[in-house]
Amino acid sequence: MDVNLFVYHAGHCNPKRCTAKRLAKFNFVVLLHSLGQIPRSSLVLDPFSEKALSPADRKFSSITALDYSWKKSGLYQKKFRNGRALPYLIAANSINFGKPTKLSTAEALAAALYIMGEKSKALNILSKFSWGDTFMDLNMRALEAYSQAESSSEIITLQEMFIKHTLETHVQER
Repeated sequence: MDVNLFVYHAGHCNPKRCTAKRLAKFNFVVLLHSLGQIPRSSLVLDPFSEKALSPADRKFSSITALDYSWKKSGLYQKKFRNGRALPYLIAANSINFGKPTKLSTAEALAAALYIMGEKSKALNILSKFSWGDTFMDLNMRALEAYSQAESSSEIITLQEMFIKHTLETHVQER
């Protein structure tokens, strides 16, 4: 399966640290500059979606990530026809290192690809970033479990388990 990757790029980030622009430079993604350019049949990685991304979403031939500032996310709470939220994962990028769910665009796309069975493509994307291996180290157990799930509801169950484990680990470290 060859999945096409798109990124709606709002231009909110520091151009020198923008993972979407770096992915475009390596021809991994096509940058889109308006929401209307998102292909209607594309799966959209939408943090506000009520449905979790799962391996059942392999039917989609393209994935679109939304690249905008979290501080301005209220501007983009549009319902996408094929919207999916990523499950619980921990960021490894230099801006949000260690923060749950605050993934860079590259991390989000790599995670989606991994969960949907495109593991080599996911690892190839991460190889372009110094923190790519760290992202995999932090999330390997979760990504493997998510990639074996059969449905969005199973992803939610797994996510709850990983959140509980993270909280218990954090409490033990104190």
